[in-house]
Amino acid sequence: MSDRYLTKEGLDHLKTELESLKTIKRREIAEAIHIAKEQGDLSENAEYVSAKEEQQRIEEKIAQIETTIKNAQIVTHVGTENISVGNKIIIMCNGEKVQYHIVGSDEADPMQSKISNESPVGKALMGKKKGETVHIPTPAGDKECEIVEIQ
Repeated sequence: MSDRYLTKEGLDHLKTELESLKTIKRREIAEAIHIAKEQGDLSENAEYVSAKEEQQRIEEKIAQIETTIKNAQIVTHVGTENISVGNKIIIMCNGEKVQYHIVGSDEADPMQSKISNESPVGKALMGKKKGETVHIPTPAGDKECEIVEIQ
């Protein structure tokens, strides 16, 4: 069993990205390579070299996404008793409410309040219950926060 997690939304996003890479981006790269080949000598053709490098980057990204999808445990149903991957939570820290969505590391995006279960904050919250006080590690020292809601 994998300890890499993906929410249903994360899985859908990766499948959409994968489809786009396999169809649209591959076609665009093939066309760029074709056009560059028509320009003649490939040994000194910067457009050809650039297109081939982009092709390699796209193929590596496709392989990485396929591996992630194949090996990840998909979180489809989460309870609200204890915090786990897939939960959206609200905590109260220093009189301020903060909302997080606990996700696997492949989906983490702190700018959208999606934090990994493997991050220091995620680790501090995992398994906790509503009403519990947790100590969240920060660069300035631990913050004491209360879990207000688990969705």
